[in-house]
Amino acid sequence: QLHLVESGGGLVQPGGSLRLSCAASGFSIEFYTIGWFRQAPGKEREGVSCIDKSGDSTNYAESVKGRFTISRDNAKETVWLQMNSLKPEDTAVYYCAATPHSRVCASLDERRGLFGSWGQGTQVTVSS
Repeated sequence: QLHLVESGGGLVQPGGSLRLSCAASGFSIEFYTIGWFRQAPGKEREGVSCIDKSGDSTNYAESVKGRFTISRDNAKETVWLQMNSLKPEDTAVYYCAATPHSRVCASLDERRGLFGSWGQGTQVTVSS
């Protein structure tokens, strides 16, 4: 029922920045925990970041801590992923996903199956 659309991907040089957006429709995202996932060619989809329903709590994969920031504005029905100091290994298709469950961010990869709504993905390529 919840529809998610990612945008903001593109080609960026190492050290550069991108801000991904996840726009929701159908239901208010205030009732959903939102996660960002990514999948590189030949690799398993992995959790990148997660934000609780209120925006009070966030979670990051160790590989992106200090570089990425997740945020949300429920009034705008939008979640963002600010990505700074990008590295070639960040290259992947990035997806946002939503789940009505709470207390999933601390174990994002293990609870990936609880995310029932997914966006179409947006390509991020970090290359010189």
